[in-house]
Amino acid sequence: MSTLDLSKKLFDEFSKQIKQAGFLARKGQIVDASIIPAPIQRNKRKENEEIKSGDTPKDWSMNKKSQKDTDARWTRKHNKNYFGYKDHIQIDNKHKIIRDYATTDASVHDSQIFNDILDKTNTNKCVWADSAYKSHQQEEKLLDNGYRSHIQRKGKRGKPLSKLEIKGNNTRSKTRCRVEHIFGSMTDLRKKSVRCIGIKRAKTEIGLMNLVYNIRRVCFLCRENPF
Repeated sequence: MSTLDLSKKLFDEFSKQIKQAGFLARKGQIVDASIIPAPIQRNKRKENEEIKSGDTPKDWSMNKKSQKDTDARWTRKHNKNYFGYKDHIQIDNKHKIIRDYATTDASVHDSQIFNDILDKTNTNKCVWADSAYKSHQQEEKLLDNGYRSHIQRKGKRGKPLSKLEIKGNNTRSKTRCRVEHIFGSMTDLRKKSVRCIGIKRAKTEIGLMNLVYNIRRVCFLCRENPF
């Protein structure tokens, strides 16, 4: 494992200590992703085309290359554009602890990481997620792996959700919203952004951000449930 993977190594080591302390993953799991903004790069159109194709503009000096983030990407959410990375996390419903995570550029769709971070050791097979993760293929995969899907339903053009489906979404949201509290706490710490260059450094910074959340969360749980 390289030095730049150290944050994941620390995260995994602390996760072992969390389990040894008795805070096992229980009552199912919740998956979500949050956009982590990065400094916007002011490149020419041709330069952006080369970057997207996996190349570095040939006329860039070594000094300029070291100051340019060619890994971060644009994405659009709620009719607004964002540039940066994504923090994909999976938490357990009982303790609200991050059990696993993955860092990607912002253009990677949430559903692409979904199965990679599911926790097979959770004592409950229920899985909650928002409608971005919803697809027939995803539902079948969850069923094949023994999970019970509580993914939010989504309407289609010309086929809106029924009253019963809307009621079901509201019920599922009461559990799914627990993951939003985590991203909210990161914003409160003013660490919901990265100021580094490149995905390797972003993975380190975002990994440490997730680790710090878990440390704070476990401290809170220990105060609430002293041994």
